[in-house]
Amino acid sequence: MAAARVSAGAAGDPFEALGDPNRRAILRLLSEGDKAVQAIAAELPISRPAVSRHLRLLKDAGLVAEHAAGTRRIYRLRDEGLRAVQEYLEGVWGEAAARFRLLAENTVPASTVPANTVPANTGPVGPGPADPGRRAGS
Repeated sequence: MAAARVSAGAAGDPFEALGDPNRRAILRLLSEGDKAVQAIAAELPISRPAVSRHLRLLKDAGLVAEHAAGTRRIYRLRDEGLRAVQEYLEGVWGEAAARFRLLAENTVPASTVPANTVPANTGPVGPGPADPGRRAGS
């Protein structure tokens, strides 16, 4: 299957946006509910302007949305953007899980082979080295 392109209807790449630990922390904070920039910045070890830059990238990637409340900007998770990422990952993982299941169902677990079983000879076919306990011609 060709990899489906994740698009949340925005110019940014959601996976690139998720690559930064500060942006992932912002998403975790927003998973608790809508928050103003100041409230987000108070929870992170970065400046308010840095939080604003991260929020802009998350918004461009379609992962968050904002609305004005007086002079404050309130951010929330954008369900459509997160759903697009989730569907992409499920599609990729779904194929991998199906392949793993097929392999697991067609593999004999090591625990079912008796411990005293001698493995089959997988070496070359033909006469081996002479047995030192045997005399030539016997």
